[in-house]
Amino acid sequence: MKKIIGKYGIGLLSAMLLCIGLISCRDENNEQQISLSAPEIQSISASLNEDGQPSDLSPAAFGYAGNTYVIQGSGFSTLQKISFNGKEAVFNPNLVTDNTIFVTIHQDTPYADTSNKVQIVTKYGQTEYDFVVAPPAPVFDSYNSINPQTGDLITLYGNYFLDPVVKIGEQEVEVVSSTLTEIKARVPADAMHKLVSVTTMSGTVTAPQAIGSALYDDALQGDAGHWTWSGNAIVTDHQDDAAQGVQSMKIAMGGWDGADFKFTPRDVTPYKAFRIRIKSMTDNPDAKLVLVFGGWAYQITKSVGSDWTSIEIPFSEIGNPTTFDQITFQEAGNFGGNTLLIDDMGFVLK
Repeated sequence: MKKIIGKYGIGLLSAMLLCIGLISCRDENNEQQISLSAPEIQSISASLNEDGQPSDLSPAAFGYAGNTYVIQGSGFSTLQKISFNGKEAVFNPNLVTDNTIFVTIHQDTPYADTSNKVQIVTKYGQTEYDFVVAPPAPVFDSYNSINPQTGDLITLYGNYFLDPVVKIGEQEVEVVSSTLTEIKARVPADAMHKLVSVTTMSGTVTAPQAIGSALYDDALQGDAGHWTWSGNAIVTDHQDDAAQGVQSMKIAMGGWDGADFKFTPRDVTPYKAFRIRIKSMTDNPDAKLVLVFGGWAYQITKSVGSDWTSIEIPFSEIGNPTTFDQITFQEAGNFGGNTLLIDDMGFVLK
């Protein structure tokens, strides 16, 4: 669900005016009957729908930090404090009636290992109500290994993994363990060429890398030899910086130096493109790398930034190969050489 404060300010104001207009009539008719007893919550509703329009005030079982909600009930006129999961929320006393409160859930409200309660305190007492503050939408940064075998455990990295459901393709798989930032899940049979997704109460996110599509995913897959022209070592387990998983490759190249990688021949008919992520260790706008395919039949030059650069090369640009067994990289910045990090090398599913 979107953060509706600010983006939908006009809609929120309209919702407030509409609700207050409807409820104030009821309050005026009962002006002398304001409850002096403890408050009671009947429902909590989103103030706006996902289109930014005033909602129909249908009861909601959960909400999101930073968004505004309407609490309906009785005994609210002497409101002193509202909290969600123990975190005090923001409300405008001018938008409180005996039957209605507009309240914004604090941005830092906890959502894991909490009471899942909203608490209201007034001059005449307090009450609690079951209400879940949902985490933000899940963030799925990467997983490893991309080329697992049936029964292997893969590790998913990201954030906001609260009570996650993991699927490979359409099949829900066993989650062996999970924290908010890491999941370990077991790979079922027939996972090849399928995508991995994570679902929480706040949404679903899918990794772009298909199972089995890696040439490098913390380790070279099907490695048949790799070397630089200069003889410099290719570090295949560099742990200081990674775009996918926890390791990358590090190659120190002199000016116009190159590196060759050979692989056990791979059938690439299920794929449509070559993929790779590259990072220049030198912050120079002229940093470039030539990617060579088909035994120098195809040479493609790409600029490389000092942040991780994602590159996809459609197979249509390199002769529509049906098998793949080699790639060459050549430094081409023309400023004396560069050190490059390489990660997430493989193929893009059709």
